[in-house]
Amino acid sequence: GAFPMTITKTVLKETVLAKTISATLPVRLSGQVGAIAVAALLASPLAWSHGSVTPQAVDIKDLERLGDEWREENPYRDHPQQELAIDIGARAYNSNCAACHGLEAKSGGIAPDLRELENGAWGDEWFKELVTNGAERNGRVLMPRMSDYVSQEGLWAIRTWLETVSMETTGQ
Repeated sequence: GAFPMTITKTVLKETVLAKTISATLPVRLSGQVGAIAVAALLASPLAWSHGSVTPQAVDIKDLERLGDEWREENPYRDHPQQELAIDIGARAYNSNCAACHGLEAKSGGIAPDLRELENGAWGDEWFKELVTNGAERNGRVLMPRMSDYVSQEGLWAIRTWLETVSMETTGQ
């Protein structure tokens, strides 16, 4: 017989909001074909949750330029442009990082939860290492070198925003 099956897909937008699309379809399944179809539908949210990882441009026109040499620590922390960097960083995170690291930096398990990144110089060192070198395991790219796609200013703006949602800042 037929039974209703709900298929849900979350679509990331350039804001902090996510739009969820649901559809309930009558499905008639039998035997091996039915088992394969159910397995595919159960696995598909894993593929959908990763989203598009095509790097997006970050508008940094109003931020102080940092030059070609990478800074060792976040130059926008305790800086007159810190609030601007936070705003730019939030938008840049949503369009470049949220597909893997989760909305509001709350990971769904695909990639590390960036709220756990320590504030300050030690966290800056870890952040800089990963955004400039990426991450690989057994020859498989887990995270691209984001510095190939996003400027130093854009990446430090993301780091500035991350400190506002960190577990250390929010007391979690």
